[in-house]
Amino acid sequence: MENMYGIEYSKPEVVLLQDTGIGVAETAARTCYDSFSNSENEVINYIEDNMPDAKMCDDINDIQESNLLGDLAWTYFHHSILEHANLSFLVRGTSRGVLQEHARHRIQAISVRSTRYTMSSIINAFVASQGDKEFFIEKILGFDMFVTCDEGYNRLEISAMFDKLAYQQTKVENFDEISIAKSSLEFLEEFKGDSQAMFDALQAGKKKRNVGDAFKHIITDNVKVDMVVTFNLRSLKNYFTLRESGAAFFQIRWLAQEMMKVTPTKYLDLIVKKK
Repeated sequence: MENMYGIEYSKPEVVLLQDTGIGVAETAARTCYDSFSNSENEVINYIEDNMPDAKMCDDINDIQESNLLGDLAWTYFHHSILEHANLSFLVRGTSRGVLQEHARHRIQAISVRSTRYTMSSIINAFVASQGDKEFFIEKILGFDMFVTCDEGYNRLEISAMFDKLAYQQTKVENFDEISIAKSSLEFLEEFKGDSQAMFDALQAGKKKRNVGDAFKHIITDNVKVDMVVTFNLRSLKNYFTLRESGAAFFQIRWLAQEMMKVTPTKYLDLIVKKK
């Protein structure tokens, strides 16, 4: 946790799921300059006049160092060859606020936990509360769904969510029908007056499809987001340059720093200038 401007925040967790290696990038660079014989890597020397077999492709992907890539990255700024290396990261616990900035980096593949499909528990808690705001607040606190860690602050967030839903409930005649699955409507009468039993029944029942369409408006930028992102090395260089900077929004800077921690040195040497 870290305190920023009087508010306690949690930091994201990041795991490197896969990386393709730098060997293909060197192969691409050697192809540009027809300089296979100058490589310090024997397998690159060999493929000057030969097509690699499966074993050689594995050897290419296992290459750990390339003098040429270092020269091209830092002396000649021939960065297009870095696009042949890709890294994929699993990110857990960043924020919707970060997601808005992260998505501006266009050359990436990104898959994000969908609020359209994953808000059922929140709406179930509201329906089951039967107007009991404290029940709703306690349930949502247990979901650990915010990057903010201060309980008093999060109670304000959750209270506002409750008020928005309560307001919407007065404006929509079929609120229950848009909130829970048709097969769960019977629980409203069966467990009337018992919020915990109703919540348990709704949680165990069928989930309402696309429930977030009606209710995404209740959540803020502080809600946690999980995602898988894949960058090519050139794009990752740009991302780290911009987002690890002290001028960046502190939450996305934390994400960039966690991504850097799990990025192997052979990549960092090509994209992060040594201080």
